[in-house]
Order: sequence, then C-alpha cells, then structure tokens
Amino acid sequence: MQIINTITPDYRSYLSKEEMAAIEHEASIMETREAAGIEALKVVQKHRGWISDDSLYAIAQMLNMSAAELEGVATFYNLIYRQKVGRYVIHICNSISCHLSGYQQVLQAIKAHLGIDYGQTTADGMFTLLSNACLGGCDKAPVMMIGERHYEYLTPEKAVEILEKIAAGASTENYLSSFLNEGDAAADRENKPRSRDYLDDDDVAGEISEMELSDD
Repeated sequence: MQIINTITPDYRSYLSKEEMAAIEHEASIMETREAAGIEALKVVQKHRGWISDDSLYAIAQMLNMSAAELEGVATFYNLIYRQKVGRYVIHICNSISCHLSGYQQVLQAIKAHLGIDYGQTTADGMFTLLSNACLGGCDKAPVMMIGERHYEYLTPEKAVEILEKIAAGASTENYLSSFLNEGDAAADRENKPRSRDYLDDDDVAGEISEMELSDD
C-alpha cells in the first residue's frame, strides 16, 4: 500500500510580515480568530489585488479555520475577488432605481468604450467590469463604484469621461460638481428647475408628502 504524504504549507512563508501584522491586529479585536476572516481577506487583497487559492489557504491556516469555511466567507462577499481582476474594478449598480434612471444606457456606453462585457478584463489589465445588486445610492442613480469611490448621477458620456480620466491618471475629484454645473446651466437655458442636489431636506420631505397625498 502506497502512502502519499501531504504537505501543508506554512502561512509564514507565504504571507508578508506586513500582511500578518495587519491580520493579527484584526484578529486581536474580534471575539474569535475566525471572526476576522473577512477583514483578513481584505488585507491580503489590498496588497495583492485578489485572493488566490494559496492566499486563501494561508489566511485560513493563520486564523485556525478550514479553507472551506473561509471560501464561504469570500464567495459571499462580492467585493472579494477570487480570480485576477484589472487594476481598477468597475461595479455598476443594477438595482431597480438605477434601471429606472438610465442604467442600460450607461452600461452599454461603458461596454462599448472598453470592449468588454460583465466579468471580463480589458486586454491591458486596466479595467474589470462587474455588476452589483446595490451600491446604496438609489437617490443618486445611476451609480458605479471604482475602487472605493462612488460616481453618481451618471450619464453615458460622463461615465466614459470618468474612465478616460482614470486611464490617463487624471483626477476625478471634481467630476460631480462639473456635471451638476453643466446640468444647471442647461436647466437655466431652458428655464427648468435646477438639480435636486440643491434641494434641502424640507424640500424633499415636502415633495414626498405631496406624492403621498396624490396617491390618496
């Protein structure tokens, strides 16, 4: 009978000192080491861009949990990537609010500009395109997230402009203010109300009350 020896790799030979220190910190503030699973995955992904099988096994070993348990955590959380992704990951919100506010047009513009579909990465490794059930910006739809930044009130043209700026290494800090200013200028020319962004909470509450009354 042949005995096959299995080798369990030591996470200390795979994870960097910086990664291990960050994971230990997260584990130290949790009730159990296993509870730090999601934070540990985020730590390694921040350094490596995605979670490979080797990364998963190393993290699981460090946290004294099985790889299957950690895999369950990784696949539940849609911001953990279990395959290689581009330098910038684009999450397009496809919630009902975004669908009603021009999501399809924005999506088609992005697909045409990048030449990729959902789940694909551009040939230069710059962008990966993914869908997201909700990005929490229903009142600012359509919305997309790139990295940790949300881009709201999108139009097809504005979405492409943002991608062009990111690819060129230019700042997108003022994209929203310029967009709203353009919209307000157009509204002024057509003598229409300005952006909802200028409404205060009382204005919005008043609008909601009027809608409720009209429903009655």
